[in-house]
Amino acid sequence: MRRRVFIATIGSIALAISFDAFAQRQSGQMRKVGLLMETHESDPVAQQQMMNFRSTLATLGWVNGRDISLEIRWYSGESTRANQYARVLVDLAPDVIVVTSTMGLEAARSATREIPIVFVNVTDPVGARYVESLAKPGGNITGFSSFDAETGGKWLEIIKEAVPAVNRVGVLMDPEYAGYMARWRAMETLGPSFKVELSMVAIRASADIENAIATFAREPNSALIVFSSAITSANRNLIIDLVARHRLPTIYPFKNFTERGGLISYGIDPLDIFQRAASYADRILRGTSLGELPVQAPTKFELVINAKTAKALGLTIPPSQESRAVLAPQC
Repeated sequence: MRRRVFIATIGSIALAISFDAFAQRQSGQMRKVGLLMETHESDPVAQQQMMNFRSTLATLGWVNGRDISLEIRWYSGESTRANQYARVLVDLAPDVIVVTSTMGLEAARSATREIPIVFVNVTDPVGARYVESLAKPGGNITGFSSFDAETGGKWLEIIKEAVPAVNRVGVLMDPEYAGYMARWRAMETLGPSFKVELSMVAIRASADIENAIATFAREPNSALIVFSSAITSANRNLIIDLVARHRLPTIYPFKNFTERGGLISYGIDPLDIFQRAASYADRILRGTSLGELPVQAPTKFELVINAKTAKALGLTIPPSQESRAVLAPQC
């Protein structure tokens, strides 16, 4: 009996979704979703994120080109382009805008205070004053945060455990945004407890990366922590290649860095978060107010180690890390 009730319930939900889509097509009103993406259109990780987003929306009854129109703009980690494309999207009057990274959120927030904005991969949205609180974001913004200020301490712990000889740690980051600075300040206070000297390796544009890494890597017994940002995501391959050239042990925010050849990553799944963002876009399209959509903080973090890269650096993965880590595919 319970099984029949369950099947009937699922059937009712599917029928309701189909009816909504049919009614919309009959009325000739195709809904519009804007996406402001931090990387390049050719980036395979971004392509997989978009595939997850589209497929989740389709499952919920929103097929691109039939029920909705997806307006996608790629800003490639450049703030000028992010601001330009945010204004373009606002002029298209979408029902909701999905943005990636703090840089994208800054651009979209500057362009509109009315159109609902759903963000992904934004650090400390409360501390940066993008929202009033996680439970009650207020305004026209909600979404999915990626890291909080305390995550920096975990990165320090992991890199020191992996490379005990390290006494100097650089943090590759864009200091323009409040969320990044809050994480940096939290890490500064923890540096002495790990017996490391902490240095900010500031980058404000893609053009800064090569010189910043080369300059920091001159001193021995150094390691690098890469913050999640539009600039680092858009230049993922460049950063991995540079630290390999300088033989610099590095920890990254997402596993797509270690899958490409980076040493260690500790963070959330960047593909899963797009499925969750699609569910918020669906609820907004169906009339849910932003006040009913709290900001969601990450609850699951994954440690990933690339054994091939560790070997190339002459490192032995500590048993304490090997026992709890996922090993990246050998590249």
